[in-house]
Amino acid sequence: MTPADAVDTALELPIVPSFTRIGIDVRRRTDGWDDLDGCDLTGRVVVVTGATSGLGRAAVNRLARLGADLVITGRSADRTEAAATELRNETGNPSITGVAADMGDLEQVRALADAVLGHRDRLDVLVHNAGALTAERTDTADGIESTVASQVVGPFLLTTLLLDRLRSSAPSRVITMSSGGMYGSPLVVGNLEMAAPEYRGAEQYARAKRAQVTLNEMWAERFGADDIHFHALHPGWAATPGVDSSLPTFSRLMGPLLRTPDQGADTLVWLAADDAALASNGGFWHDRRLRSIHRFGRTRRSDTPSRRAAVWDHVAELARVEPGGPGVR
Repeated sequence: MTPADAVDTALELPIVPSFTRIGIDVRRRTDGWDDLDGCDLTGRVVVVTGATSGLGRAAVNRLARLGADLVITGRSADRTEAAATELRNETGNPSITGVAADMGDLEQVRALADAVLGHRDRLDVLVHNAGALTAERTDTADGIESTVASQVVGPFLLTTLLLDRLRSSAPSRVITMSSGGMYGSPLVVGNLEMAAPEYRGAEQYARAKRAQVTLNEMWAERFGADDIHFHALHPGWAATPGVDSSLPTFSRLMGPLLRTPDQGADTLVWLAADDAALASNGGFWHDRRLRSIHRFGRTRRSDTPSRRAAVWDHVAELARVEPGGPGVR
């Protein structure tokens, strides 16, 4: 174990130092992080969902400054276009397009895929960042619980629709912004969408995030041979408008220790920009290091091959695509 490994372990075990700004400040020094300014993304097409605020907004600002040809999305057409205009002005990068799309609405996800395919001849990086934590259950127009729809089903559908373009642009990357909150939730299928009487927003969010990281591994198993690299990550605890509105008490108590949006988005940008991310596939990351997707035995015991297959098939059915996915041989 290197000294940097020892420091990382000491931060990880109690959780709080690892997830707060303490963790990223220490790791940046002990691991000798590259500031990424040498990464040139000119000519690379990057699609980022949920890019109008919070971690997504911080990430696209950095990616724009590295020269990426960006397609950014948000639910509001006005906010999305305003964000694209601000980014072009702030970064001097003219290659930024805004496309309004609610990732929980399957029709809008299909329209987003059509827009990307119709206006870009390649796709180097697809980032699934859209998502929110809600206190009460709401269903989408497709009859799916909104958290699962926007954070599991919508991204599954978008990846499926863009898979051939990712394959033809290889080496390419699909990156999913997950959450450390998934550590406490086992993998479930039939109860992936919580019923209204038992609904708890934080638990529903954790179930969706657990499904995300499992599916990330499965995408890599199925399509990694096509030189498409799938990565999931958790950003630690960052101060964002979403955290302020959905977890106000947590935000108030942890305020001084919360990461900035730029700090929370760092590993996402690194995975999108640095070619070191092409050395692995299917991993779960935090602060530029690979992590286990399990901290507790009960979640590990839930993660069986049969349940994994059932989750994939269930999400594919909700997304209205073939369970095997396109291009499966």
